[in-house]
Amino acid sequence: WDELFGYCRNSANPVGRLVLYLCGYADARRQALSDATCTALQLANFWQDVRRDILERDRVYLPAEDLARFGVTVEQLRGGAITQAYRDLLKFELERTEAMFAEGRTLLPLLSADVRKQIALFNRGGMAVCQAIRNQDFDTLSRRPSLSKWQKSRLIATTLLGYLTTKLTRGEAR
Repeated sequence: WDELFGYCRNSANPVGRLVLYLCGYADARRQALSDATCTALQLANFWQDVRRDILERDRVYLPAEDLARFGVTVEQLRGGAITQAYRDLLKFELERTEAMFAEGRTLLPLLSADVRKQIALFNRGGMAVCQAIRNQDFDTLSRRPSLSKWQKSRLIATTLLGYLTTKLTRGEAR
């Protein structure tokens, strides 16, 4: 877990920090909350791509201590065997990830209304991926859980509507 968390700290989190810098924020509190969302996004992607990562990249991002704890083997992952132990493992990882998304959402009130809706899209998109994994009963070995075009369009439309509503409420729309 510590190695995986470190990987996210060095790969995903700098992207969120850069976005904050571009929006005019550089304080440690907002960066830490952004890190929670960015780590959660990276983890959700890993859980979504367990099968693809092992078969196409020969990589396993599930922490070794968690595989052992739940009695899941790399050979099982490679073979695509769905067991209750695998589902329990994915549920455990997903719950940790969703807790990070919840922590990351606390960043939103600390942002100006101009950027809040756009930043919220990252969190909502990640949570939608988590829900897609739940909807497949934590089976990410048989097929990759993904968002439909409709779901993606809805996320974007909701964000745009929120942005326009904010502009109209503040009297900024032309």
